[in-house]
Amino acid sequence: MKRKSLLILALSGVLLSVSSCNKYLDELPDNRAELNNTDKIAKILVSAYPTSSYGMVTELSSDNTDDYGSTNPYSSRILEQIYNWEDETENDDDAVNAVWEASYKAISSSNAALAAIETSANPSSLNPQKGEALVARAYNHFMLVNIFGLHYNKVTSKTDLGVTYMLKPETTLDPKYTRNTVQEVYDLVIKDLEEGIPLIDDSKFASSSAAKYHFNKTAAYAFAARVYLFMGEWQKAADYASLALGGDVTGSLRNYSQVAAFASVFNNTSREYNSSALKSNYLILTSYSNLGTTFGPYYENSRFNHNGVIARRETVSATPPYLARSYWNANETQVNPVFNSLNYRIRTYVYGGTNLDKTLLPHVAYMFEYTDPVAGIGYRRAVISEFTSEEVLLTRAEANIHLKKYTEALSDMQMWAGNTVNFASAMSETVINDWANLFGYYTPTKPTQKKKFNVKDYIIESGTQENMLHAVLFMRRIQTLHTGLRWFDIKRYGIELNRRTLSGGQVGTVSSNVLKVDDKRRAIQLPKDVISAGLTPNPR
Repeated sequence: MKRKSLLILALSGVLLSVSSCNKYLDELPDNRAELNNTDKIAKILVSAYPTSSYGMVTELSSDNTDDYGSTNPYSSRILEQIYNWEDETENDDDAVNAVWEASYKAISSSNAALAAIETSANPSSLNPQKGEALVARAYNHFMLVNIFGLHYNKVTSKTDLGVTYMLKPETTLDPKYTRNTVQEVYDLVIKDLEEGIPLIDDSKFASSSAAKYHFNKTAAYAFAARVYLFMGEWQKAADYASLALGGDVTGSLRNYSQVAAFASVFNNTSREYNSSALKSNYLILTSYSNLGTTFGPYYENSRFNHNGVIARRETVSATPPYLARSYWNANETQVNPVFNSLNYRIRTYVYGGTNLDKTLLPHVAYMFEYTDPVAGIGYRRAVISEFTSEEVLLTRAEANIHLKKYTEALSDMQMWAGNTVNFASAMSETVINDWANLFGYYTPTKPTQKKKFNVKDYIIESGTQENMLHAVLFMRRIQTLHTGLRWFDIKRYGIELNRRTLSGGQVGTVSSNVLKVDDKRRAIQLPKDVISAGLTPNPR
């Protein structure tokens, strides 16, 4: 009988120490490695990053996808469950069980490294490795709590269920765990970050390219900016974003001319977009995932996807605040005739077919890892830049909007727009107010770029502040399309979601299934095996 581990934490290949007077036990009986030197500890930190992506779960849960309907057969039961915010009953590489297990295995690697460092002859000599382990541990817990818990707020997070924060390796056969609260998880994330970031030393990485697959200093700053943004600690979010961006902000942004050289082939473009050679990519993660095919030029998994309806009215082809006012088109029954996919420095791609107009940006790279080239078998990989200069720039802009530093926010928004599109008109408070006032609030049959905010922790003033936030979230939505990060913006701002089925390239039917402000499904349900093993499930 297979033993069910509550957190599924077994880390194959790691043994911290073996001590026994029995000569037989003085020799390792298997292929596990003792973490007894700097090189081995550094190598185990390669495993401190998740090998499964949260992107499929959170992207399909968000408003970046619609249902093409049963006439599009390219789907699966698990994708349908994710899209409809149902508790998952199936397992695959993109399911919650894979996300959960991969994250806790990564945490286990961090804890194994930290335990080895603590018992080493000279712990201070391993400070760079300790810093990386602490920040990686914080990252994995942070993503877990934001997937499986309700969004952080100062009102209910002291009692809301979070996840178990693992501070040491699992060493007993069948340990029992309880879930920390959301507040407790955030407190421990901050503690790990504040201790870990000063210890990171980029000179210890083999090369600048190798550093992109680890928490280097810049990526750690970017992560801290995201944490504080999610907490509503606006000044700290802005400060850490500034540390990540450095003094040459323009120079840190994506070199689109380098990426555009490969624009004739989608997969080549997405590969270059996520290249470690680009300064804009701070941390690159690879995972076993179908994300690259789902949001790539394939029929596979296309039933629930980003489509022309969303693109024309809400995202890449919708009227943006950085388009000259003379071109604005408020006629919501008509596709905007001026701003379209060709206006982006990396054009959007439309993959069409019967009842299909997937509208894509090359944000996720699809790669195939052959285990047997002769037989042609192996694993699908998705490559995503988890932290980028563009996201950090918009994080700083958003934080400054909350601080009412509108001039600073506009400067960052203008910089993002100028780098992302072929032409970007000057933005101002007046221009953004006029843009936002063009549209009513979103409804599923009359979609717009504006969705009502419902927040608990802070007041958003109507007028300029709200309109500026609509503008920056519009930019964030485009910047993070297909990566899954939009789901967290929805949770942060309490945005309600509808489910629609398309018909003939238009909105067909609107489901009664609505994700309300206080809907408990905003906390994704724990994997069924973890619940059956005894961990408290999310309320439903």
